[in-house]
Amino acid sequence: MYFGSHSIPELAGLKFAERMQVIRTATEQVPTPQKLLLNLLKLAILIPLFLVIAQWDSWQSTVTIFVLLAAYPLLTRPLTFALCRPHLQQARAKLKL
Repeated sequence: MYFGSHSIPELAGLKFAERMQVIRTATEQVPTPQKLLLNLLKLAILIPLFLVIAQWDSWQSTVTIFVLLAAYPLLTRPLTFALCRPHLQQARAKLKL
């Protein structure tokens, strides 16, 4: 499980902008059902966040907001990397990096 793009072996030796470009290209190659799963997971995190913000009446809600904001990248980034990983070599070759 990778939390940052710098630790993915297929992206070794690339600068940050190049890694993001390869990941973006690889994401386009991910099958639609997997993209749907990823987007549903993102919504499952964002919907409670917006509900808490909409009903914000005290400082106790602030803790919940920060927990949900922290959970979003901690859950979605590794999943995105896992779904894209099989396509990274092809994307890197396509971009000639």
